[in-house]
Amino acid sequence: MRWLVDGMNVIGSRPTGWWRDRPGAMRSLVEELDAFAEGSGDPVTVVLDGKPFDLEGGPGVTVKFASRRGPNAADDDIAAIAASDANPADLSVVTSDGDLARRVRDAGAIVLGAGEFRRRLDG
Repeated sequence: MRWLVDGMNVIGSRPTGWWRDRPGAMRSLVEELDAFAEGSGDPVTVVLDGKPFDLEGGPGVTVKFASRRGPNAADDDIAAIAASDANPADLSVVTSDGDLARRVRDAGAIVLGAGEFRRRLDG
């Protein structure tokens, strides 16, 4: 299984005060994704909104920032990645955004809600 994660959707799935330190929340998520990838052996790509900064994942985690700013920027990139994937049936997209979920399902990917994925990270 390969994972494509709507990063801000997962970060926003619980009220931890992440909005006071968005870069810190992004770093924490990437650290959690590193542990998840290492433990599962599954590669993970996370797409984040906002101004890019120096943030790299471990060997199994690819960090991308949305290619543009504005509404649905990361969603559009995630949908494009899923649509261009050679084997979308092996791709699990993590999001609770209904429109994005529809778009990636139409491309052939599987969808897992951000809250359910969050529980996997916390487990």
